[in-house]
Amino acid sequence: MKKDAILTEVSREESSVVYQISDNLETTVNRYILSTPETRAICNDPLVLGYEYTEKLEAACAAFFRLTAQATPIALQEKRSVVFNILRGGLNFGLRGALAKAFGWNTHSSSFVTAQRARSDEDSEQWHITEDEYKKITFPESAQIIIGDVVATGTSLRHGLDIMINEAIQQGTELGSILFFTIGGPISEERLIEADTACRKHFPNYKGTYVCYIEGRFFVPTVESKVSIKITGTDLMRCDSLMAPEFIESNFSAPSYPLERCTIYDAGSRAFQVTEYLEDVIEYWQSVLGLAQTMTFAEMMAERFPELDISRFGNVSLEQVAKERLQKLSALR
Repeated sequence: MKKDAILTEVSREESSVVYQISDNLETTVNRYILSTPETRAICNDPLVLGYEYTEKLEAACAAFFRLTAQATPIALQEKRSVVFNILRGGLNFGLRGALAKAFGWNTHSSSFVTAQRARSDEDSEQWHITEDEYKKITFPESAQIIIGDVVATGTSLRHGLDIMINEAIQQGTELGSILFFTIGGPISEERLIEADTACRKHFPNYKGTYVCYIEGRFFVPTVESKVSIKITGTDLMRCDSLMAPEFIESNFSAPSYPLERCTIYDAGSRAFQVTEYLEDVIEYWQSVLGLAQTMTFAEMMAERFPELDISRFGNVSLEQVAKERLQKLSALR
């Protein structure tokens, strides 16, 4: 998905920028990458958590709305716009508030559906939905859908999109467009292409589908990926990814940034169950500390972000990086 991809700048304000992705992939989905100071902090530093994490993500989405209002075909209208929340990760994007901050809106709608995924069994690479009991969905005529979610396998996203389309059909209304925000991998496009095809089939006036990747379109490791520490179907890694130049440059701010196991870790616990989230990140850095007995910083970088010029970091001790990270994380327990 990275090969032959080109980023073209669409719009910029101060330190925030939107790029459009173009490549040789035949797709009806319009694809963008957003980079902001807030999301560079989120994707680099796991210490950005709790309410601060949600607040920064909302601010970034508001920046996208402002930056694209005149520069893209995304023409949102207040009374047609519906924030479709896939619980619980979708709440972190703060899209209802982002629309209000960007445009001064007050009467746009929100709908909700649960979609919690799990592996089919402990060692499986197959996923299924385990929680889908709750939904509260209403659509105005020719609804413009705005969604946010973290995507690795696309299981929850497919489930949410299927429910959304079926509900619109049952309610006798139309969907006019879909705008999807994600910290995620390329499977997002596959799921959105499926939804786009279904919408064009069922809704004659459907206008288009858009995806906004936050900071990059990230690589998701598989069983075959040669990485010492990974969670397949979950981690969003920097290697072999398409990323905003600003985000790549921001990785040089600290040697720990390009070594993080995942760009986002668990999006739900990061906001709503911080203790659980911290244990996840601490466990990773404890594993890194163990690896540091036999692996160098350069060797680990070769696994996790080989495209980065590590000479800019100077002489770095992997053991020292891990110890410093653990000290800061443990202080928040």
